Amino acid sequence: MGDFEELLSGVSDAIWAPMAYVVLGLGVAYSVATKGVQFRRIPDMLRQLREESGSDGGLSSFQALVLALASRVGVGSIAGVATAVSAGGPGALVWMAVTGLVGCTVGYAEATLSQTFKRQVQDEDRRNANEDIGGMPYYIKYGLKLPKVGALVAVLGVIGYGFVFPGLQVNTIAASAKLAFGLDSWIPAVFVTVLIALVIFGGTTRLVKVTQALVPVLAIGYLLLALAVIGINIGSVPAAVALIFQSAVGIHPVLGGIAGAAVAWGVRRAVFASSNGLGEATFAAAAARTSHPGKQGLVQTFSIYIDVLLICMATGLMMVVSGKYNVSDGSGGYLINNMPGVPVGANWVQEAIDTLVPGWGAGFIAVAVLLFGFTCLLAYFYVANSNLLYLLDGKSGHGWKTVLKVGTMAIVFFGSVVNAQLVWAAGDIGLGLIAWVNLICLVFLFPLVRKIYRDYERQRKLGLNPTFDPKALGIEGAEFWEHETEKSPAAVR
Repeated sequence: MGDFEELLSGVSDAIWAPMAYVVLGLGVAYSVATKGVQFRRIPDMLRQLREESGSDGGLSSFQALVLALASRVGVGSIAGVATAVSAGGPGALVWMAVTGLVGCTVGYAEATLSQTFKRQVQDEDRRNANEDIGGMPYYIKYGLKLPKVGALVAVLGVIGYGFVFPGLQVNTIAASAKLAFGLDSWIPAVFVTVLIALVIFGGTTRLVKVTQALVPVLAIGYLLLALAVIGINIGSVPAAVALIFQSAVGIHPVLGGIAGAAVAWGVRRAVFASSNGLGEATFAAAAARTSHPGKQGLVQTFSIYIDVLLICMATGLMMVVSGKYNVSDGSGGYLINNMPGVPVGANWVQEAIDTLVPGWGAGFIAVAVLLFGFTCLLAYFYVANSNLLYLLDGKSGHGWKTVLKVGTMAIVFFGSVVNAQLVWAAGDIGLGLIAWVNLICLVFLFPLVRKIYRDYERQRKLGLNPTFDPKALGIEGAEFWEHETEKSPAAVR
């Protein structure tokens, strides 16, 4: 078994190691092509968040944002940041921020394409409305004209997000609960399974309402706590900031030798924590009802800002200003060893919180992991269901939908009571393969994204509220928008 685990881990590393740099490189290319749209159009991002959906069947941009954040903001924004600091030093935080700022245009491209090639399907939870559905399989099929590749991605998406990845989240929830409160694994297993059942059997509307209520509260509450921790350690802030930047550029006397690791781990963790370029948030992006795909591209860019520049940075700064971190020398020793014997991960954040309220850290992190993990589970189910709807291609498929719901509940329960090491490795391989397909497709769809971006910019410069007419741009396969144009032809002139 040990050899098999080692084999899976090796395959996983080979798949994931170069991926972050591909996302960053693609982000640079999209940033140049869009003339830094992620910086120039921040006012448009904020304006779009205030827009209502305008009709039945679609979500508002804000609802789509929180649904995307449910999958982006998770355990990776806590434990993953600790891993980056451990391997690359505090300077990794700078490179996480740089990657978030530059690489977020990949998220812009994903969301724009998802909007462009989305479809409408009947949702059993909304009897008088159609639901907007889109994402990776849709723009692969209709944008690149590769339906078999789209179907393969959809099958992997149903299996991964419906029957594998949820178990990993609940395993982390159960481990945190055991550490903080001494609970047996089956107790959080039952609790979370019941909660998930109540939501997913209520349909998309209930799922969106729950995430819309939880995600903003979680994000704001976590940020306020981080500010409190930084405030209680305010005297250490100048030295911590100097350490972070000196470590990032390789001039710190102790950490200068691992500047390369700071870059490597900063880039990787920014991509992994935000799921940027991995296709995970494309399904939420497609659900918004707006007047131009470029609008939702900007909203999804903003969601990456929230995750990487706010949540991840808050986590890292908490640890550095409170001194609750170690830095590995890469050979089994330490360049900085502030916490001997404390394993890397959420425990470091617990220790940082304890500087604010002693003994409170473990319990808070356990609750935070539960809530972040729960909203992530909801997002996973939404992704799995969207992929299933793609495969059903307009058929009702009530039996398959029931199988997905029951299967999700089963993996949520059993995922917390079994050893997840093998499942983690297998899950990483599956997600990594999906991500590589998505990134390759984004390369080939580059001209199309640029065309849609230019159409948005042209209309904005004319002082118009941008609307989308695919036929005028020579774009085929955008069925939803063709129907919208037929219903309101004056809107696109």
